[in-house]
Amino acid sequence: MITFFVCLALLVAAYFIYGRALEKVVGIDASAPVPSETHYDGVDYLPLPKWRIFLIQLLNIAGTGPIFGAILGACYGPVAFVWITLGGILIGAMHDFVAGVISLRNEGRSLPETIGKYLGQNMYRVSMVMIPILMVLVGSVFIVTPSKILASMTDMPYLLWVGIVIVYYFIATIMPVDKIIGKIYPVFGAALIFMALAMFGVVVFGDYEVPELLSLRNEHINAENLPIVPTLFISIACGAISGFHATQSPLMARCVTSEKQCRPVFFGAMISESVIALIWAAVAMAFFGGVEGLNGFMAENGNDAGLAVSHISLTTLGVAGSILALLGVVATPITSGDTAFRSARLIVADMLNIDQKPIFKRLLVSLPLFALGIGIAFIDFDVIWRYFAWSNQTLAVFTLWMIYAWLKRRGSRYGIIAFLPAVIMTYVCSSFVFVSNQFFGMGATPLAYAYGAVVTIVVMVAATLKIKKDVKNGAEI
Repeated sequence: MITFFVCLALLVAAYFIYGRALEKVVGIDASAPVPSETHYDGVDYLPLPKWRIFLIQLLNIAGTGPIFGAILGACYGPVAFVWITLGGILIGAMHDFVAGVISLRNEGRSLPETIGKYLGQNMYRVSMVMIPILMVLVGSVFIVTPSKILASMTDMPYLLWVGIVIVYYFIATIMPVDKIIGKIYPVFGAALIFMALAMFGVVVFGDYEVPELLSLRNEHINAENLPIVPTLFISIACGAISGFHATQSPLMARCVTSEKQCRPVFFGAMISESVIALIWAAVAMAFFGGVEGLNGFMAENGNDAGLAVSHISLTTLGVAGSILALLGVVATPITSGDTAFRSARLIVADMLNIDQKPIFKRLLVSLPLFALGIGIAFIDFDVIWRYFAWSNQTLAVFTLWMIYAWLKRRGSRYGIIAFLPAVIMTYVCSSFVFVSNQFFGMGATPLAYAYGAVVTIVVMVAATLKIKKDVKNGAEI
């Protein structure tokens, strides 16, 4: 269990050490005006208490990724701990924090708007198509996931739960952020925190043994077809780095009351999510008697991470405890689904310059988005999730390059903190296209990795030349 505790300690320490260092890098100014004051509208721009904003951000970004993704990642062995910890600190938390600061200093603008400002009009056009579609895709995925879990926990049929979830999403999307989201998230947050604490207790005090990291070898039952690079980096998305997070940051950038809240809200929420992922990865490996046992269970049950969660919770916590734990699992997709649709509304509204204070204009934007989302929800779930995971990480690539551009425009000496993560994630996503059967299906061959490297070099050169030119021409910060 030494590996687990070392990783946990690193994540906690990073909040105080690396988080504070990043505050200095971006120049946090507690006296600077914030959008909740300068653009107050009582709907999306309005001040909220720090604790409430933190819980909303945590639940916004969590989804099922730090739970289901962590379990799928645990099938690779203790090497998953390394990616959750280092990825969560050096890539994910930095990504979420700086993206949140950038939105805050750009009037709480949506991610496509800031990508366009710092990476140019071509990237703006791509992101204006890609990101709203991804938001609707996320919302659709999180119509299906909680509905299935709730149907398995109750006697109510799946389609009825689908209807209930859709109605809730629609109300939460169009109502002022403090009316539904601001009030119900603390309840869901309590369930999520209980779940994490309960599973931590299982790891520490249960009669289980968490495997130690002795090497970086791939222990997945299908290791030949699912190499660590890049597949592990795609499987454990939200627990380490997720492009979806940067689409959620503008929601809270419109509610913070001081720049000093950025570290606890954006950096802190991501670190918390990595802790949750670390706990679930450890529980999954320990509960089934090791990585081999976990792989056996997943193979026998169609890689159903939800079934693993249910089995672990019921066995370790009993009926009452498992119900509370499963409520935490239900809370995460629901609270990401509603804000995914809310983000899509804000992005489209920003793009078309539609004032969102009048409710009929919110309805005007929201109705087509929900019509599309409901249609997607009835497509094969496996197909939806398969491409969501890759597109989610690809969006993180866009955001990381944007962060690098922003730092360079500020004249920061610390552009390397975004440059290296941007290069790493560019390689992960580009090599996945050639390795995975979802795309070219070349497998883990030298040629596939070489193609990924070529794409990465092209993107890196193009991005750095564009950014260098903008800096030379004195582009706006």
